[in-house]
Amino acid sequence: MDYLDVSVIEAMPAAVPTQDDLYQDAANSYGAALDRLARAYEADPDTRRDLLQDIHVALWRSFAAFDGRCSVRTWMYRVAHNVAASHVLRQRRTREQALVGLEELENLPDANSGQAADRNHALDRLLQLVQRLKPLDRHVILAYLEGFDAASIGETTGLSAGNVATKIHRIKSMLARRFQQGGDTND
Repeated sequence: MDYLDVSVIEAMPAAVPTQDDLYQDAANSYGAALDRLARAYEADPDTRRDLLQDIHVALWRSFAAFDGRCSVRTWMYRVAHNVAASHVLRQRRTREQALVGLEELENLPDANSGQAADRNHALDRLLQLVQRLKPLDRHVILAYLEGFDAASIGETTGLSAGNVATKIHRIKSMLARRFQQGGDTND
């Protein structure tokens, strides 16, 4: 009777996930988050579908270079944000509506003073406010809403954790104030 040498099995390298495996796992785990991110970056449904497709293609391509120095979740958000930010900059050249900073958004006149009655309308209003933010501010607040901590957001944006925490506080305060005022971003 031959016995199996366990040391040979233990010495065998573990299977390294392929680019396709990494992408499939990320798409399955974070597909809903990618949908939310695309919705926050693009209001037009047709253009949003194109953006989401671009994000998925870039994500798949990026896994060829993924070295595991950060989590798949952090990697996925970094790639998705970069694609979405590039999309916004491209769209900015073709759209008349300019992006504004936090200070400018706070000072925009209110076009809608009524309180939203239904949750979908309220979410749409909030997303309109978020869509008007510059890409970096948008990325920070979206990552925060997806449960990232300041250090993780800093890792994907290049900002310090303290700077991220300050931005989150300022953005949340401004969004809450504008939302309560019934501010509309279509002005």
